Amino acid sequence: MAKITFITQSQEEITLDDNSGSVMELATFHDVQGIEGNCGGVCSCATCHVHVAPEDFDKVGKPDDMETDILEFEDNATEFSRLSCQIEITEELDGIRLFVANE
Repeated sequence: MAKITFITQSQEEITLDDNSGSVMELATFHDVQGIEGNCGGVCSCATCHVHVAPEDFDKVGKPDDMETDILEFEDNATEFSRLSCQIEITEELDGIRLFVANE
């Protein structure tokens, strides 16, 4: 089981837990503001863009080439950007903090 904290653009902190699926699925199931997942999790829309807390980035890992290509079109992408649809929930993610990039 991994506890994941989302910090929305309005600074609301929402901690959720799960043991499988993607982070985007967890967020959309619980209506986390700013995470929409319009493409259904196939890495084509960036409506699930998050900034991983720098201290947690090694747990999440870098985006692959396809995800990097999508993030290049995001105005607010940083070195800590990830698409939450591409982050699979594992126990190793326990305690991470994700800042929602979109309103």
